[in-house]
Amino acid sequence: MSAQYRVLFTDRAWPDSDLEREILLRAGADLVEAPNYEESTLIDLVQQVDAVATCWAPVTSAVIRSAGRCRLISRFGIGLDNISVETATELRIPVTNIPDYCVPEVADHAVALLLACARKVAFYHHLAKDGCYNLQAGPAMHRLEGSVLGLVGFGRIGQAVAQRATAFGIEVIAHTRSQADHGTGCRMVSFDELLEKSDFVSLHLPLSQTTRHLMSEAEFERMKPSAYLVNTSRGPLINHDALLRALETGQVAGAALDVFDPEPPDLRERLFRDERVVVTPHAAFLSAESLDNLRRRVAHQIADALQGLRPEHVVNPEVYEDPA
Repeated sequence: MSAQYRVLFTDRAWPDSDLEREILLRAGADLVEAPNYEESTLIDLVQQVDAVATCWAPVTSAVIRSAGRCRLISRFGIGLDNISVETATELRIPVTNIPDYCVPEVADHAVALLLACARKVAFYHHLAKDGCYNLQAGPAMHRLEGSVLGLVGFGRIGQAVAQRATAFGIEVIAHTRSQADHGTGCRMVSFDELLEKSDFVSLHLPLSQTTRHLMSEAEFERMKPSAYLVNTSRGPLINHDALLRALETGQVAGAALDVFDPEPPDLRERLFRDERVVVTPHAAFLSAESLDNLRRRVAHQIADALQGLRPEHVVNPEVYEDPA
């Protein structure tokens, strides 16, 4: 018996699609996986599918306009910067995401990166692995208790980071456009004040035209020369050339990066070879539990849409409104 629907997976960050395939099969859908996510490839494939699921592949305006019978575009993740939501909305195609699936994982990873910077964990690890057991080889360290963490963005993940950091005796301040503390009591400050007062600056906001290169020359000049930058959000929030210059001129003490621009990065670049920069491979979201949760929920979002139901977490709900 042939499937009633076809679903395109543009890409995935896990070994197979067996879990999703099983759920979609029960909804009468077959799964098609793109061999690569070049725009021309996706344009060709999307013409014959009823839904699209994407991890990191760019689902551009041109791709969406080629999806004549598409009922849903679902993001394996939180951020939507790789999907042209505006075009999807214009064509009345719902777009979904999973905004709450990996909050504890990313919060844990951000704090782990902060600790790696503060306690020079990665520095001493590599030194010891290279055969140098020398306490005096590293830069000066300072007590974590009493330091200041500035959170740029204060959504679910930012709030979870604040909770964890407070347990270490760290003072937490935050900045968002709304300046809402969401009932946490966290002190909200201006962006400039956050940069000037923080010993650690951690980014927790989406990528948009207004946040691209949020951290650039002027921002690094405002930071303490002893401060560290942590990014578990989106790579393009940071101007990496400016970060390298800030490190080389002593404007900042170091950085810990889990996301990059582009991804994957060229690890031969000077920024990533600098011993003051801790690098992890976009791993903050990852745990067995978070991945299972993500995959199941995206598959069920698609199954619901194909069966005429409204899926969870529609980011453009106006597509369900009467156009008249």
